[in-house]
Amino acid sequence: SSSSTPLPTMGRRPARCYRYNKNKPYPKTRYCRGVPDPKIRIFDVGKKKIPCDEFPATVHMVCDEYQQLTSEALEAARIAVNKYMITNAGRDFFHIRMRPHPFNVIRINKTLSCAGADRLSSGMRGAFGKSYGTAARVDIGQVLISVRTKEEKCQIACEALRRAKFKFPGRQKIHVSSKFGFTRFTKDDYAKWKAMG
Repeated sequence: SSSSTPLPTMGRRPARCYRYNKNKPYPKTRYCRGVPDPKIRIFDVGKKKIPCDEFPATVHMVCDEYQQLTSEALEAARIAVNKYMITNAGRDFFHIRMRPHPFNVIRINKTLSCAGADRLSSGMRGAFGKSYGTAARVDIGQVLISVRTKEEKCQIACEALRRAKFKFPGRQKIHVSSKFGFTRFTKDDYAKWKAMG
């Protein structure tokens, strides 16, 4: 009912509480139910149907730490890259792919912290937390975001990824790929084999 006032809910915990891979992987299973949906729903943005010939240049953001990235951070970075690329490169000149998927469930041991809560709260008794959100476990050298675009718009993609770095904890490196688009082949090999037909 709209007339009843909702209870004041506390804000989310800052992601620094969940930055490090301290526990074992804890994915959503039939035993681990009631997991909230990850914030990031779209992993490919832009012109994803365009053939690889159109976008030969690729720029990657590479993680430099072994840590967890929350789904909120992934979504914020996706929006940041997308917005910068649309305004500076144009809507039809890029394809962004978010590489990690947030499968790891993070938990919170909720305690009440209002007056008179000492009769209700159980402290550290039964301290296994409730699911609270999802995060992606990333490794050193793992690619976080890839952008493929036209050769002349490569610098714009670098700047877009640099802006997205502010959405993630830890260090990241921006790497201009020697491969052709999102393929496995280097640009020389691609040209050579293309010429062969």
